[in-house]
Amino acid sequence: MDPLSDVLSLLKVKSVLSARFEAAGPWALRFAAYRHVKFGGVVKGARWVWIEGATTPVKMEEGDFCLLTDGSPYCFASDPGVALQDGEQVFASHLEADGVVRYGSGAMRTISVGGLFEFDDDMSGLLLNFLPPLVHIRANSPGVSSLSAALELIKAETAVFRPGAGAMAGGIANIVLVNVLRAHLAASPQSAGWLGALSDPRIGAALKMVHEEIARRWKVDELASKVGMSRTAFIERFKERVGLPPLEYLIRWRMTMARDALKTGNDSLSRIAAAVGYTSETTFSSAFKKMFGQSPGRYRSAARSKV
Repeated sequence: MDPLSDVLSLLKVKSVLSARFEAAGPWALRFAAYRHVKFGGVVKGARWVWIEGATTPVKMEEGDFCLLTDGSPYCFASDPGVALQDGEQVFASHLEADGVVRYGSGAMRTISVGGLFEFDDDMSGLLLNFLPPLVHIRANSPGVSSLSAALELIKAETAVFRPGAGAMAGGIANIVLVNVLRAHLAASPQSAGWLGALSDPRIGAALKMVHEEIARRWKVDELASKVGMSRTAFIERFKERVGLPPLEYLIRWRMTMARDALKTGNDSLSRIAAAVGYTSETTFSSAFKKMFGQSPGRYRSAARSKV
């Protein structure tokens, strides 16, 4: 798989599409801290969004999406100057039988939807460490046709309850996550970490090769040659974009893959070691302990005791 697909598969994404919110008149809602990532999309009208104490209000127009990534309390409003109400209480007290939250009086001015993504805690830093606290994707941004299509699906799915709604909601939410990340990469190619490096033609190509053949005995000279760079220039650019030298990144990714295999599978240590490029179980165990502070066997035992 490509690096982004690799990481999303390890994150074990659990997604929930929340209630449709239809609001009239002036309104402003504050929501408490949360785990991992929230998303929102505007179906009709406009609304403002900001993270409490961290960002200034950003206006979202019809068709826009946002990701909230740092877990801090956040606010949505028709206008930033309106007095804030408790969002959870408003949603709980205004949720109607058809699954729609309707709030305020008068003509409906804005319709929005949102949801939550939760990840495997051990792996969440792979994505969250390199995202800004608020990602805003405008409807007129290049390459957002898939997001527009997802919004149309969300409009249909949240307008009325139908059988299979839960399955559809989770699938649509995942489509939103992938396409918001794609749009963010297209708009912010200089983003930090491996996420931003994916948009670099040469470093992104090197990352793709490493992820496709994780067990291969890669040499820096070989990777540099394959992407058309000198060894020195490749190392400098890779470290600048990814934050790690090429071989250190490879080792970290191998250990991350091994940790997931230990946590979720039943393969022997020798089989896991071979799958991530180690012919010696002893060498693999040493590298794993150096990175995570405990042996593979102890990690597996601890992880399973939590289940």
